[in-house]
Amino acid sequence: MPDPAATPVAAPAPGARSADLSARAVDAAALPVIDVSALSSSDPAARAATGAALRAACLDKGFFYCAGHGIPQGLVDAAFAETRAFFDRPEAEKLAVDKALSPCNRGYERLGGQTLEAGAGPDRKEGFYIGLELPEDDPRVAAGRFNRGPNLWPRDQPGFRPVMRAYFAAMQDLGERLMRGIALSLDLPEDHFDAFCRDPLATLRLLHYPPATGAAGERGAGAHTDFGGLTLLLQDDNGGLQVFDNKTDSWIAAAPIPGTFVINLGDMIARWTNDRYRSTLHRVVNSSGKERYSIPFFYVGNPDVEVTALPGCLAPGEAPKYPPTTVEGHIQEMYRRTYA
Repeated sequence: MPDPAATPVAAPAPGARSADLSARAVDAAALPVIDVSALSSSDPAARAATGAALRAACLDKGFFYCAGHGIPQGLVDAAFAETRAFFDRPEAEKLAVDKALSPCNRGYERLGGQTLEAGAGPDRKEGFYIGLELPEDDPRVAAGRFNRGPNLWPRDQPGFRPVMRAYFAAMQDLGERLMRGIALSLDLPEDHFDAFCRDPLATLRLLHYPPATGAAGERGAGAHTDFGGLTLLLQDDNGGLQVFDNKTDSWIAAAPIPGTFVINLGDMIARWTNDRYRSTLHRVVNSSGKERYSIPFFYVGNPDVEVTALPGCLAPGEAPKYPPTTVEGHIQEMYRRTYA
């Protein structure tokens, strides 16, 4: 079953399905670089200043580069090394952990196995899904809760499992810190999203984009928005990520910046803020001529938490655009809308 947390809505905006796959170069004015180290500071003014910077980014495109995150470079390098090693394996070995074998959507997704943009061809990428490791006898697994269960792990790659579990934990921690920053950006108490961050749904996805074949309109990943809360993207040096700019009706090339993650808001944050904050279209076009690898982490949140318009996100007399739901209800709704 496709993972709705990591399988975004295929809803291109005007111009998004253009045959022109070029994009203009990014600069700090287009996608800001935000140092989030102050979110761990004991100085309330420093934390508030970071919240203000996050607010400006979230009101604009909902995309920004995250610096000062504290994730060790050694862990980043190890995650990329294990990712490359897995995708270099023979197809038969990768299919031994095919996600069709998993009841909770874990494991390998073959090249062309997903089409994110309606009307476009299959995405030119292959992937691997990892979630929170839970045994079969865990009450959440036994109850059949959404996206809960054990992972599939490749054999004869001893470093893969410990590295990915360590990286998953680091991303969970960064996601929680960023949600405290999002709370500050909305003039809410820093702990407003603590329940959302407790026992969260999350998916780590390893992606490999082979060099483009030159076919007309070929995309590594078609234009889409993400379903959940936050996406924390680690990309290699080859580029290819493009972000849609509604102001200019054009694509921005979000080139890699060493030592940063690209963070973007998902549809659930837009819903929570009554569309004050943006969940923006993005796509991947691998025109580098090289193998491209990226590692997105989809931070979805606690499935039982209510999602309704947040305080301060409604003008006087303004009605919410969306009915109240839960995190799990929102994800299921997005799944039905996309795969009906």
